[in-house]
Amino acid sequence: MAGPDVLSQTEIDELLSALSTGVVTAEEIKTEQKQRKIKTYDFKRPDKFSKDQIRTIYMLHENFARLINTYLSAHLRTLIHIDVASVDQLTYEEFIRSMPNPSVISIFQMRPLKGNAILEMNPNIVLAIIDRLFGGPGLPPAKPRSLTDIEEAIIRRVINKCMESMQEAWKQVVTIEPRMEALETNPQFTQIVPPNDMVVLITLQAKIGQAEGLMNICIPYLVLEPIMSKLTTSFWVSASAAKQASPESISVLQRKLEKTMIPAIVELGRATVTVHELLDLGVGDVLQLETKAENELSVIIGNREKFKCKPGLVGHKNAVQITQVISQGDDNDE
Repeated sequence: MAGPDVLSQTEIDELLSALSTGVVTAEEIKTEQKQRKIKTYDFKRPDKFSKDQIRTIYMLHENFARLINTYLSAHLRTLIHIDVASVDQLTYEEFIRSMPNPSVISIFQMRPLKGNAILEMNPNIVLAIIDRLFGGPGLPPAKPRSLTDIEEAIIRRVINKCMESMQEAWKQVVTIEPRMEALETNPQFTQIVPPNDMVVLITLQAKIGQAEGLMNICIPYLVLEPIMSKLTTSFWVSASAAKQASPESISVLQRKLEKTMIPAIVELGRATVTVHELLDLGVGDVLQLETKAENELSVIIGNREKFKCKPGLVGHKNAVQITQVISQGDDNDE
């Protein structure tokens, strides 16, 4: 077939031939068409999220995966690979049954949205992170186990950083302030919504060194219900377009930048001494600088030499007069 609803000329000829010979009747074709239009629907788990909303949530958490990938790579100094594996909608009971025991389950809020959500991490991934932070190679454990008190305190810091990345990823749709409320290991102690309530499950595939596992983000429909209208591709595009730089916003940013305070240091000169001479220095000792009295001095802006100057007085205050501008590197970066 050329497409889902288009027949090729050969198929049309075969169909007409079958009708003329009586192999297939018109009633059988109508019955088959009616059967194809029937779609199974489970009323126990109605779809709460449209395909467009699922797609938007997928894109949001692709950004989230990139952010935590960057953070963990810099923090653990090892090979990290995290990406979104799937985004599905299911009942909360199905999600609870899918979690291993023990697991690392962080219950967090997404203020100002009401209700709680869950960030669940496979113990292999968590213990590999902890092993790496403690100076080990980041190998997965031979057997999953619960966390000790010290390990729990360490992983709380990592999860809090993940919350910051989630806030950054979601800001294109809504400004949220994720905050961890509790850390559990038993899925049965994490009843945040009734078992039959629908949730959206974002599954991330994580590989940290030689350890592999899943990270799951479970957000109930009741939490996202107030912002469902914003979880669309059209809103995403319009929000991104609204954030594009306009001449007015550039002008405002430039005025704020011009008022920013930066350090300006005039270096009178430098001297090199030995540690023995440094220890023997006392009140009244004189250090001879490498700069001569008639030489120009350096003006350092931030940590870069930017100007040459001559010292002097303005009234009763010390001052310098700029005599030369020093260009270093790309002028566009100055």
